[in-house]
Amino acid sequence: MPALVNYRGDDELHTGGSLCSKDSARLLSVYGPPCKRQRISDSYILFFEQEKKPSIEILPDEILYEIFRRLPNGQARSASACVSNRWLTVLSNVRASEMVHGSSDDVEMVQENDGFLTRCLDGKKATDCRLQSVAVGTSARGGLGKLSVRGSNKVTKLGFTAIARGCPSLKVLSLWNVPSIGDESLIEISKECHSLEKVDISHCHSISNKGIAAIAENCPNLTSLTIESCKNIGNESLQAVARHCPNLQSITIKDCPNVGDQGVATLLSSLSSGLKKVKLQSLNITDFSLAVIGHYGKSITNLVLTGLQIASQKGFWAMGNAKGLQSLTSLTVVSCYGITDLSLEAIGNGCGFLKHMLIKKCCFVSDKGLVSFTEAAKSLECLQLEECNRISQHGILGALKSNLKSLTIVKCMGIKDLAHETPELTQCASLRSLTVKDCIGFGNTNLAIFGTLCPQLQNVELSGLWGITDSGLYPLLENCQAGLVKVNISNCVNLTDKVVVDLAKIHGGTLKVLNLEGGRKITDESLVAIADNCVFLNDLDVSKCCITDNGLSCLSEGVQIDLQVLSVSGCSKVTNKSVPFLKKLGQTLVGLNIQQCNLISSSSVDSLVESLWRCDILY
Repeated sequence: MPALVNYRGDDELHTGGSLCSKDSARLLSVYGPPCKRQRISDSYILFFEQEKKPSIEILPDEILYEIFRRLPNGQARSASACVSNRWLTVLSNVRASEMVHGSSDDVEMVQENDGFLTRCLDGKKATDCRLQSVAVGTSARGGLGKLSVRGSNKVTKLGFTAIARGCPSLKVLSLWNVPSIGDESLIEISKECHSLEKVDISHCHSISNKGIAAIAENCPNLTSLTIESCKNIGNESLQAVARHCPNLQSITIKDCPNVGDQGVATLLSSLSSGLKKVKLQSLNITDFSLAVIGHYGKSITNLVLTGLQIASQKGFWAMGNAKGLQSLTSLTVVSCYGITDLSLEAIGNGCGFLKHMLIKKCCFVSDKGLVSFTEAAKSLECLQLEECNRISQHGILGALKSNLKSLTIVKCMGIKDLAHETPELTQCASLRSLTVKDCIGFGNTNLAIFGTLCPQLQNVELSGLWGITDSGLYPLLENCQAGLVKVNISNCVNLTDKVVVDLAKIHGGTLKVLNLEGGRKITDESLVAIADNCVFLNDLDVSKCCITDNGLSCLSEGVQIDLQVLSVSGCSKVTNKSVPFLKKLGQTLVGLNIQQCNLISSSSVDSLVESLWRCDILY
């Protein structure tokens, strides 16, 4: 012991056993390394280096799969998916039905648009990794209900396999311009997502009849199908849908060159009891398909036929003459050469409950056919004519003999201003809405006739009519007994403040919407009249008019109690002085457009945005 107490560090060190032992052969040194110490140290270093690598990473995917499907909740699964791409891939392959839930409260039902979770992936955002993340993240929230993928070439079967397995409750699938998606992806979806109700496939050239047939065979609840610009989809797809989708209610086929009479006829004849909405556009179908529509379309309520170049007058005549479209209420025909006076009359006679009719770019329809059609279609309420250049003012006046409630005329170049009025015509007391757009021949005489014949007008839209003036519009304003509610006289460059003042004085008590856009001769005088008379006005557009700060000042002191939308876009004379007036108007505004008002500074705009924080401001 004295030796230990008096130890100064200069004694010779002993090697061997215990410090308490006097047997030098068995003393081990405490302070110096033993002869084999280095080898033991190396083994420990190797051991600790192996311990640095997480042991779970050496597990095969099969074991990870079993672990992940037993995770307690969705939060844990989402957190695990963030660890690595490998974990995300394994997790996304776990079917929702294979999850071992710890409790019944694990699945949280979350509703968004249309009552279920919705995800829309566009462009670069649409990748397999994103789809896998969506599948994992939504599985614990009731599952994805609606998925839309648009404009991507980075999505493959891998991403849609994840969606199929993780989101079996998917109801709506929309694919637009996704060239990398083929039949394999739709087959995966069809195997798992048996609740699909709506499928929209557009510009997907890798999808063929095989993929559509798989959807049809495995998704019996399908109610809506849209196929557009898919060159590899043909008659076989429609035949599969006809065999396996008895609940289909809406079908849209557009610009599919391989779809013909065989597919369309089979579909319509097989689903005649449930199909309600049919849209056929730019297809190679003939008169036979139109005859089938007319005979079997007993439940169709909405029919759109566009760009059917092969179908002739005979086909449209047969469609109407078959008298099978007894439920049809809305018919749209665009760019179909087979629509003539004869076939149009047959449609009027065969569709007894038709209420809405739109005829566009049908160059063989004349006044005779229009009048015959309106006389035959007793239930017709809304008639819309666009770019039908053989129709003149005489045909329009003949159509007014029916019980129309709404009449729209757009770019009909055959309409010319009459030399004089025709007082022998009877009134059309049923007409409530009149729209005339961009008809260069429409003038004051025509307008005065409408004012005389249609005393119950409430909505008037006269847009782009350079031939009308104050003297032509005044008779219409004076004769409208019901009181105008919506008035649009945009881009009628020859109208002045006088007609706006008359409008405000006569119909200020009922007017709610007023559009004066592009009125070059509209000044502050019009705003003063509006401020003094239009109590219930809630939407005012004076874009590109010659108004100034003084006009807005008067408007801010006006009698209107609920002005919600105001547009002064392109008013070059509106300056920073109008900012206080706009702030005062902003007490009720929800929308304000001050675009292209170059005399309003950026600081004034910032002030408006700060003050009118409830208002959506365009600047």
